[in-house]
Amino acid sequence: MARVRTRSGKRLIRHARVRRKVAGTTARPRLAVFRSLGHVYAQVIDDSKGETLVAGSSIEGEVRAKKSGQSKTEVAKLVGVLVGSRAKKAGISTVVFDRGGYKYHGRVQALADGAREGGLVF
Repeated sequence: MARVRTRSGKRLIRHARVRRKVAGTTARPRLAVFRSLGHVYAQVIDDSKGETLVAGSSIEGEVRAKKSGQSKTEVAKLVGVLVGSRAKKAGISTVVFDRGGYKYHGRVQALADGAREGGLVF
């Protein structure tokens, strides 16, 4: 089998390795993070039902209005607070964090900290 050598291919392998251990349930859904070059996305997912319960991204109007002049890390924190508050409104208090194959560093860490500020426990 050929080795995967691209950066995105290696991330997908790391993500699959994390997903073998991390699964969202109805009692404790999964907070999944995806970051692109310019934006960051987060979803709270119930894997047992296969549905997204809550989602948020840096593209949305609530975040877009506040993000002018801020760094990508600060915007990721805003997205985390948004997802955390939406999850609390939906009755979700605890989640399991899925970093998506990214290092727990920078934007991913800021999103997690923002979600904690929004009221999530993980």
